[in-house]
Amino acid sequence: MTDIPRRAASRTAKLAALPLGFAGRAALGLGKRAVGIASDVISADIQQRTAEQLFSVLGQLKGGAMKFGQALSVFEAALPEEMAGPYRQALTKLQEAAPPMPVASLHKALAEQLGPEWRDRFAEFDDSPAAAASIGQVHRAVWKLPPARKNAKPKTIAVAVKVQYPGAGEALLADLKQLSLLAGMFKIIQPGMDIKPLLAELRERITEELDYAMEAETQTAFATAFADDDEIYVPRVIASAPRVLITEWVDGTPLAKVISEGTQEERDEAGRLMATLHFSAPARAGLLHADPHPGNFRILPDGRLGVIDFGAVARLPGGHPEPIGRLVRLALDGDADGVASGLREEGFIKPGDEIDAEAVLKFLRPMIEPLAVDEFRFTRSWLRGEATRLTSPKSPAYQLSRKLNLPPSYLLIHRVTLGSIGVLCQLEAEAPYREIVEKWLPGFAPVG
Repeated sequence: MTDIPRRAASRTAKLAALPLGFAGRAALGLGKRAVGIASDVISADIQQRTAEQLFSVLGQLKGGAMKFGQALSVFEAALPEEMAGPYRQALTKLQEAAPPMPVASLHKALAEQLGPEWRDRFAEFDDSPAAAASIGQVHRAVWKLPPARKNAKPKTIAVAVKVQYPGAGEALLADLKQLSLLAGMFKIIQPGMDIKPLLAELRERITEELDYAMEAETQTAFATAFADDDEIYVPRVIASAPRVLITEWVDGTPLAKVISEGTQEERDEAGRLMATLHFSAPARAGLLHADPHPGNFRILPDGRLGVIDFGAVARLPGGHPEPIGRLVRLALDGDADGVASGLREEGFIKPGDEIDAEAVLKFLRPMIEPLAVDEFRFTRSWLRGEATRLTSPKSPAYQLSRKLNLPPSYLLIHRVTLGSIGVLCQLEAEAPYREIVEKWLPGFAPVG
């Protein structure tokens, strides 16, 4: 069976070929320099070819490699345009497509999870996948609902059947271990990026994402919290097994298509809905959707935001931590001492470390500019500016960031927030973000 290559040697060979390919391109670059081709042209050419090969292999391998590619792709908006343009399409492909598993393997997996008579539970089942993700693929089908009464005509419902790739767990672990050796390649694509913390976090979440029964519980909690909501739609869970999840089918426009082809009005509205989901879910469901790449979202025909993947979540039973909202409000009010004191209490400033409170405020203020005004437009250029400010070794912000600490309890919230901002910048969406935050983020609303 070749759904996800199981032999470590096979998977390792594909990943190991990546830096070798890059070395060859670098040598080609040296040759071009010798004949006088401009260095910026050489650099762009190497970056483009590196990205194309890298993301092609990630998609082929599925598993952890593709999952990492999806996580990385939401930060594409931070890249300089001359670097991002040539391979934006390769990144987007990771969000929406991957090679399918063989039909025989699909049927075997369904029989193992739903029983040998699995076909009797469906009125229709399409063997061709409608979508693919990092650890599974989705098929469109029609599910037979149990009759309401004896001899009644059975009702049916259109469903999405997510089937986990055989060997996905082993593949995830193997891929993530191998990818940690490729940090240098990612620095070529996005200088200043440290991929190791992202890989460490992905590794920690593997167990939850592989358990579709757990995902079914999470999705049910979201669906209950947003039942009959006029802005957010979460499909109901119809049935589940450890490696098969069956939910209501969602028709709509993929968010990736809104990003690439949507009107400004459509992109603005999508951004507003994404922000509403991000900030309201912890208050309403006690959960934060933790996988904000565009492949997980649809804009429904009635305008609602459809959310279709709940494998990664942060459990926040008390909602967003109150200190986040309170400290952002203090920063907007210019209370440098209050901000520094609060950061120290939460563990962002280590005990005994002496840090200039005004410098901390100056460091934070550009990041929270979207909440300083009634409406803000996230743009790629804004994000690139922040990325440069925070990752350039000569920048005062970079020097200060090295003195700050990110407490473990805030790591996932921080990563999801950054990912969501990346998507808003891909959308280049303008919306009343401050109003949304005032409504849903504890501690942020001004007193009085």
